[in-house]
Order: sequence, then structure tokens, then C-alpha cells
Amino acid sequence: MEALAQRLSQLDPHSEGAIRVVAFYDTLMRRRVDLPALARASAGLGECVAGIRLHGTGRSIRVAPDGRETTAPPAAASATAPITLDEEEIGTVWLERPGPSGPFDDVLLDRLALAAAAVVERYGPARTTMADPALVELAVSADCDEAARARALRLLGFAADLPVRVLAVRSRLPLDRVGALVCPAHPVKAALVAGVGVILAAAVAPEALPAGVRAGVAAAGPPDRSWREARTALRFTTARRPVVHHDDLGALALLADVPAEALRANPDVTAVARLARTPEEFETLEAYCATGSLRRAADALHLHHSTVARRLDHLGTSLGIPLGDPAGRTRARLALSAWHLLGEGRHPADSPDPG
Repeated sequence: MEALAQRLSQLDPHSEGAIRVVAFYDTLMRRRVDLPALARASAGLGECVAGIRLHGTGRSIRVAPDGRETTAPPAAASATAPITLDEEEIGTVWLERPGPSGPFDDVLLDRLALAAAAVVERYGPARTTMADPALVELAVSADCDEAARARALRLLGFAADLPVRVLAVRSRLPLDRVGALVCPAHPVKAALVAGVGVILAAAVAPEALPAGVRAGVAAAGPPDRSWREARTALRFTTARRPVVHHDDLGALALLADVPAEALRANPDVTAVARLARTPEEFETLEAYCATGSLRRAADALHLHHSTVARRLDHLGTSLGIPLGDPAGRTRARLALSAWHLLGEGRHPADSPDPG
């Protein structure tokens, strides 16, 4: 390395300094330093505040040139670089230089980003979110033997003695962003399998899902069973109920096992399909079935309860279902659920039917 630096410096005075920066970080990586040590070394080398942030954990490290983590309000970054691992951006490194950029800032940040990625990978599991779809499919496949499944989960970064939660997702947002939101502080992996988003996580916070994302959530258990349950729950999601937990479905989950031809042939489902051509009436029926109350449905629709009452009278006649009694409401709810299971109400951006 020193011989190469000497030869290059004879050609370009800038090259010797750049090669010294490269050699500096090569030495740090051989010593297997951690992220705080990387930040301290970078701040000392750059003679300004250096920072490292990992997207998956939200962790940030800012170190001053004296080697101490700084609590001063962050200044605008004078230069930044992404930390990339397995072709995914997992974080950012930056310098907070008060004056003009230094002559080697670009080289410093480039090597710092490479070193940070190596540290994350070494002391993993790596906090990357996107994963090899083949490994994810193996982990959730019903046809996989347990030894192969355990190996796939280990390669994905999940400990053998910890439960893995499974989500089935339809989303316009990239799956890595969705995964990072529902599991910001624990291992999480995402991939697209057979047109459906799969998120494997050590823990999940479904309430953190952003608007526009639909998700079926399974309880902790064997990944193959959880994946089956998550896909079933996903089929019951609607615009009003974008997140469904399989445990909350109860006996309603049995509808998912009914052949599609039988669902389509049912008169109540046929009547709901006709009603769906009139969005205003269909929205009224959905609100009424979801809330179980005329007044709560009126609140949800921002209408006067007398208006909703008139609509429901008309709907009952159109459907041939007595919506005013409990048995009629149950029939309507089942017909709506069956209609959604058939995928008739899916948003154009949604994935293909996972069932």
C-alpha cells in the first residue's frame, strides 16, 4: 500500500493523501472496530463532527473531533454518503464541516460508508430489510422440512429460539420501508413471494403501518402456518379495515376455504356484487355492517341518521335481506366478506389474489 501511494504521489499530489485515507480505513477494518470507534476515528481524521445513522434501528452516532459524542444541535451536513449492504441503502454517514469541504472528504466518506457496512454485516444480523425471496419462500413454505426451514431463518438473521411473526402485505410503498416501520428495532426481512409481500419480523407493531397499506397479521407460531394465516387475514382486508389479525376472524376464517365458484353462486353474494356498482349505497352497507349501528354508521359516513335509515330501507329491499334484524345483518356481513374474498373490491394497485 505504501509503495503504491508513493508511486501515485509522483503523478498527482492529491493521490498520496487519498491513498493514506484508504489505508487508514483498511487498518480500522482489520482491527474490527465498532460503529462508535469508526465515528471517533473519522471525526479525528476529518477534524470535524462525523456522524453515522442506521435506518433500520434509528440509531445515530455523532462524534466531535475530540473523540466525544456530541450533544450539540446537529449542523447541516457538509457532505453525506449512503451506507449500502446487499444493494440496499441501510444508513447514512456524514460530516458537519463548518467551512468549505476538505480535499479528501469524498474519499473519507466513501471509506467510512464501506467500513460501516462491514461492521453491520459482521455484528449482524444485518439490519437490511429486503431479503432473498428464495430464502423467505423456503422459510414459510408448507413443503419445507424443519431443518431446511431453520437454516433459512438462520441465514435471514433470526435466532432459532425466538418466535417469528409473519405479515402478508399489499402496498404501493416499497416493502423495505413497510418492514422498517412495523419492526424498527428488531430483525425484519421482506420479500415478494408469488405476488404477495412477505414480512418476517421478531416483533411487529401493526399500528405503525402507513395509510394505503393492507396487511394480514398472523400470531406467532411456525412460519408456514403463520404465513397461511396471514394470507387468509389479508383477503379479509378492506379500505375501512386495512389491517386484519387472523385471531380476530374466528369462525369467519372458514369462509376462506369455500371454493370461489360456490361463493359467486350464492344469491346474497350476487346481490352484493350488483350493489357494488353503486358506490354510495355500497358504502352505506359497509359502514352499517362494520359498526353494527345505524347511528354509528351515520357518524362514519358524516350523514344524518335519518338519511342512513332511508338508505338502509332501500338496501334491504334491493338485497332481499332484512337489515333491521340481527340475522339479516349477519347475512349481509357474510355476503360482504365473501365478496371481498373473491377480490372484487381490490384496489387496482393491489397484488394478485393470494388465496
